[in-house]
Amino acid sequence: MSAAAHVPPPDRVVNGPTPKHAQLREILRRTVERELPPGAPIPSERELAQRYGVSRLTVRSAIGKLVEEGLLARVRGKGTFTAARRMELQLYLMSFTDDMRRRGLTPTTEVVSAVTEVPPATSAHALGLAEGVPAHHLVRLRHADGVPLAVERGWYHAGRAPGLLELDLTQSIYAQLAETYGVRPDRAWQTVWAEGADRETARLLGMRAGSPLLVFRRVSSANGDPIEDITSWYRGDHYQVTMQLDRNTPEPGQPPHYGGSR
Repeated sequence: MSAAAHVPPPDRVVNGPTPKHAQLREILRRTVERELPPGAPIPSERELAQRYGVSRLTVRSAIGKLVEEGLLARVRGKGTFTAARRMELQLYLMSFTDDMRRRGLTPTTEVVSAVTEVPPATSAHALGLAEGVPAHHLVRLRHADGVPLAVERGWYHAGRAPGLLELDLTQSIYAQLAETYGVRPDRAWQTVWAEGADRETARLLGMRAGSPLLVFRRVSSANGDPIEDITSWYRGDHYQVTMQLDRNTPEPGQPPHYGGSR
C-alpha cells in the first residue's frame, strides 16, 4: 500500500501518528477560513464530538488552540464564534470619515453630546488656553457599515472655531474646520495605549464592560496653533495597529509635547 493511502481524509479524524486534537484543529481551521464569515457561530463541543467521533476534551483542546491563534473567540454564555477580522489602523493624520471611505466602508456618526464648557486642565494646556477659558466639547459615536467602532471625546479651541457646534457634527470635523474656518490640521502628536471599557463606553459600543479597547489621544495643530485635543476609544476586536519603523532616533527634547505653538 502506498504512503498516500495513510493520509487521512480532510474531513475525518482517524487513528494514526497525528494526535486527534491536531487533526480536528486543522479541520476546523479550514472550515473557518474557507466557509464561515467573521462572527459566525461554530457547532457546540457536544456536536463536534459526535460529528468527528472524538471526546469533548479533544474538541476543547482543538478549539483552545484556535482561540489562542485569534481565529476563534469564546463568548461566555453564548458559545464560540469565528473572530472578526481586524482592520489595520495605521498612524497618520486622517479623519475617521476619510479612513472608512478609503477602506470602502460607509461611515456614519451619532452625536452623543455637544457643549461649550471649561475643559479639564490637561486639555486646556494642550489647546493653549488660560485657566477658566471654555472650549467646545464633542462626544461622538462612529460607525462603519452600521457597526459601532469608536467613541470620540474631543475638545476644540473655541476661539479658532467659533460656532463649531452649530455645524453638521455628523460629518467630518476636519472637513468642517477646513471649509468653514480655513483651518487644516497639519501636525499632531498621538499617544496610544490599551484599557478595558468602562460602563458608558461599553454601552455605546455594544460591548461588555472591561472588554479590550485601543485608546488614542491626539493633539492636532494647524500652522503651529493647537486646535484639537481628542481621545478615541476603538474596539480591540476590530482593530490592530500597524507602524512603520526605521533606525532614526528622535532629536533630544522632542515629543511628547502638548500645547503652545510650534
